Amino acid sequence: MSGTEPAPSPTRPGADGAVQNSSLQRDRLGVIGVTFFVVAAVAPMAAVVGGSPVVFASTGAAAPAVFLLAGVLFTVFSVGYVTMSRRIRNAGGFVTYVASGLGTRAGAAAAGVTVLFYVAVQCALWSQYGVFVTQLFADRLGLPVPRVVLLLLSLLLVTALTARGVDISLKVLGVLLLLEVATFVVLDIGILVQGGGPSGGSLAGFTPDAVLAPGLGVAFLFCVACFTGFEATVVFSEEARDPRRTIPRAAYLSIGFIGLFYAFTTWCLSTANGLGTVQDDAAAKLESGTFVPDIAGRYLGSSFVTVLDFLVVTSFLAMLIGFHNLFARYVFALGRAGAIPTVLGRTSSRSRTPVAAALAIGATELVVLGGFEVARADPIGTTYFWLLALGTASLLTVLLVTCIAMLSFLAGSRAEEGLWRTTVAPALSLVGFVVVLYLAITNYALLGGSGAGTWLLLGIPLLAVLGWWRATARRDLDFAANLS
Repeated sequence: MSGTEPAPSPTRPGADGAVQNSSLQRDRLGVIGVTFFVVAAVAPMAAVVGGSPVVFASTGAAAPAVFLLAGVLFTVFSVGYVTMSRRIRNAGGFVTYVASGLGTRAGAAAAGVTVLFYVAVQCALWSQYGVFVTQLFADRLGLPVPRVVLLLLSLLLVTALTARGVDISLKVLGVLLLLEVATFVVLDIGILVQGGGPSGGSLAGFTPDAVLAPGLGVAFLFCVACFTGFEATVVFSEEARDPRRTIPRAAYLSIGFIGLFYAFTTWCLSTANGLGTVQDDAAAKLESGTFVPDIAGRYLGSSFVTVLDFLVVTSFLAMLIGFHNLFARYVFALGRAGAIPTVLGRTSSRSRTPVAAALAIGATELVVLGGFEVARADPIGTTYFWLLALGTASLLTVLLVTCIAMLSFLAGSRAEEGLWRTTVAPALSLVGFVVVLYLAITNYALLGGSGAGTWLLLGIPLLAVLGWWRATARRDLDFAANLS
């Protein structure tokens, strides 16, 4: 599907003959606004507190260097990604890229897998959030509120914020994101001011011997998973001001910030703990989740740990708001294309917000989480790990196919854009994601998809086939590759 086809009409008649909006509000977001949504979806505090101990347990003091390697992979991927973004303005994200480079049916297949990724990852994060917010209410506030009640109220809040529009969500995200980043800046400074801990700010974890030690593959896989949400740069392109400039800048700014934030903070944590013992200490505290809070308590006291407990929960909430907004635009774009019911491809006549998509996502998450609750599944050991493993494998599959689509789409632009942007960078990122997907499949049990959870992997080919069939059965499917 060519990126130069005419844009669709921004309106369409509804069943009652009234005109329904099928476009988002233009010129709402600048570079910082788009970057906020990306970083919020990544949730740096939740990733450091919940994810970095797994990386430390796998590769020890080399964890900061591995986070940098993951950042390099996404930076290289962004070269082709950004080059395509100058030609495509559409909330369909990776799906639109695949359709533009490999055809409508391939795009529809990618759409099926992408929806699976978003549903699985968001439900996994909701399940983990439910445990954390319940502990916070019980331990810090002395209010033993049932987990299901807190989970339901939070889901309703996030759905309502998304339905209200990007402006209110951005204000909430801005406050929450600044608080969590500021908290870790204070912790990092506190560690460095006190001499950097037992290892005194050593850079020994960045040496080749440390990085290439056993456990690198698993650590790299988890680091890549910590960049989930990066796609928001393109998904919000229809609402961006001057997207040809805004989206590339937001892409590089968000990746640079995320990669450096992870690397610097984990370096401070590793030296504060002691490079020689960080791997064993992180492994011993994986189940309790106290690795980072214990370090924070030693350097800044118990009051800071209390603040950290609250901000971990708000960080999760910010991440869920970012993801819900991101996924709502994805569902909206797929509905507008005709890949799913067209009612989901309409926006509010007043706010131009994808209200129907936001409500449908909230309802879907309620059904999935409710199913696990009815089955009495453990919210962390089963719901979180099974769905996170499935979502990670789904995302890597879509990223790999997107790299192939970039190579195809940009093949005719080599003279204009250069060999690096059109061929070398996309090819390198393709090799990188092939390796990471291999690591995900061979280490699927370590991701949490063990036992019966392994069967969930069948959802990837199933949803891809359903998407392909949908595009074959409905020839007027149109992913509207360019709305600029």
